[in-house]
Amino acid sequence: MRRQFTIIIEREGNGYVSLCPELDIASQGETIGAARDNLQEALELFFETASRQEIQARLHEEVYVTRVEVAVG
Repeated sequence: MRRQFTIIIEREGNGYVSLCPELDIASQGETIGAARDNLQEALELFFETASRQEIQARLHEEVYVTRVEVAVG
């Protein structure tokens, strides 16, 4: 079975950090593509090794990514 997950990537120092908020799993890479690929690999390894109970405990079924505007300064 295949499933899609949300990935958030942000620059950190000289590289990029990637996060899957549905499972709270993160990775990193020197480029955006590497950060994405490394996170995909981390997710695949998680599903290969985690028990059903661990998957159920970590999985957030509904995650929403949006933007808000706030006054600063």
